[in-house]
Amino acid sequence: MKLSTEVIHTLLNTPNSTLKLDGYLTSSIRCYRLKRAAIAVSSLRRIQLMGALYVLTAITSITSIPTATAKSYSIDHLKLYSHSRILDYKEFQCFNKIITKESRWDYLAKNGSHYGLGQMRSKHYRDLDPYRQIDASLKYITIRYQTSCKAWAFHQKRNYY
Repeated sequence: MKLSTEVIHTLLNTPNSTLKLDGYLTSSIRCYRLKRAAIAVSSLRRIQLMGALYVLTAITSITSIPTATAKSYSIDHLKLYSHSRILDYKEFQCFNKIITKESRWDYLAKNGSHYGLGQMRSKHYRDLDPYRQIDASLKYITIRYQTSCKAWAFHQKRNYY
């Protein structure tokens, strides 16, 4: 906001206005100083965080932290995860029957051009981790059959879903 020289002279001639202008100017300087201090503190914290990340990276390169492998995905964990997505126990049982019949809960299962837990035809599905395969299978079942039990009934009649 630009002030003309007339306004400044008028303000400076009245003592109350001078005090207000003085208060305004000093408060803006205080705010500016506080802002600069906050930026300096956040910069210091960023440097400290980068140092901590560097140390953690060095430690993990020295001692290997185990990553998720095929053995780390237990069937019980996969079933528990799918049950958390399907709250109705009867629907979960139908889903369990489908996945057991299709892949025996082996997320690396392959049958011709079909892959994973739900034996989908997509190579993208094959590359998903088992939890995402469960999500994709449930999405497919919901879109095509509405419920897992309807999908299981279809599967019993035609031997595929």
